[in-house]
Amino acid sequence: MANIEDKQTVRELAKRYMELANGGAHAERRARAKSTNDLKPVRPIVWINEIPWHEMDVDGQLRCVCEDELARSMEWQFRSMLFREKYFPADTVAEPYYSVQKAARHTGGGSPRVKEDIIRSDEKNYIMSHHYNDVLDTEESLEQIKASVITADPEADKLRVAQAEELLGGVMPVKLQGGYFYFNPWDAVSQYRGVEPIMIDLALRPDFMHKTVGKFTDVALSSLKQREEQGLLDNGLQDLHCTPAYVSDLDDAFTQKPVPAKGVWIRGTAQLFGDVSPDMHEEFDFEYLKKLSDQCGLLYYGCCEALHNKIEKLKKFKNLRKIGVSPWASVEKSAEQIGGSYVFSHKPNPANVSGKFRKEAVVAEISNVIEHCMRNKCPYEFVLKDISTVTYRPQNLFEWSAAVQETIDKFYK
Repeated sequence: MANIEDKQTVRELAKRYMELANGGAHAERRARAKSTNDLKPVRPIVWINEIPWHEMDVDGQLRCVCEDELARSMEWQFRSMLFREKYFPADTVAEPYYSVQKAARHTGGGSPRVKEDIIRSDEKNYIMSHHYNDVLDTEESLEQIKASVITADPEADKLRVAQAEELLGGVMPVKLQGGYFYFNPWDAVSQYRGVEPIMIDLALRPDFMHKTVGKFTDVALSSLKQREEQGLLDNGLQDLHCTPAYVSDLDDAFTQKPVPAKGVWIRGTAQLFGDVSPDMHEEFDFEYLKKLSDQCGLLYYGCCEALHNKIEKLKKFKNLRKIGVSPWASVEKSAEQIGGSYVFSHKPNPANVSGKFRKEAVVAEISNVIEHCMRNKCPYEFVLKDISTVTYRPQNLFEWSAAVQETIDKFYK
């Protein structure tokens, strides 16, 4: 239970956080993000995610003092947002409420145990090198993949909301929220097998690989159905795995509770498929994703894989709204194909902030995207993510944020 000092700390920080959330700058950012997802080109949103926070502290401003676990998590949320706003605001949006994720129990599922070797370069960093040992290479091992029974836990929700409200003392409203749906079977398969065996079997054992992704698809279909039935899905969310989720088609159109699958985003990706052919990508991922995406409202596809030679395949998804354009994708080819029909979600190269900050490279990269997107009338955004390190130079992100906004300013006067 939180002590008086914890409550005072949380409430003081929450007051400062709410000033941001209710301010004009954050309302304007929120509106631009929604316009972008509504396919109305405006000044692009800039978000920075997946930050190595253990390298970011300046003068102890990120140091948490609360003892209670919930109080400490709230304190971190508020401190990190206030820190962002002070040093690298970009277009991050603070929401005027504290979000509590709906609770659920998962029982009866099954999967092999991941066997891996790990190398760490920094004990404080959650980013590490993995070598996965193959434990999913036989028909028998596939039988271990079983769907869980998902059961909503409204009593736990009531308790957690009450605890949050008591801590905040009326300074900030508390909002109970569900989530969107994420389908990334090949990320999971790679943890059970490693990348090389997958690539070999895609070529030499295609039937087995269809059975493999089919298993994961069946589990995902069960999960989506149960989440819908249990009222665990939601719209009106802020974030869609590091990118703004605001959009009129879902936020305004689906007001019924519980929110149906047709009222939520689905996110798809197959990162290790960056080097497979368009036909193989479609056969082993798009065809399976379609079974789920057809049941959902809008689709956002792509992460680190380059997709510029696969966009025509992606256009077969009727509810596709946003396409990830990774640092390894052709900006020119992507913009020409995306046009005004989808959101061009550009992922700038995080290498430019990993060591010595390279302003010239950043300005050139951002300018290139802006020029091609404006030429092709693309609604677009910038999402810097996968920042495994800034080599303990937090100013790298501060300078990146400033340089990007300065570059955008030249095009939006």
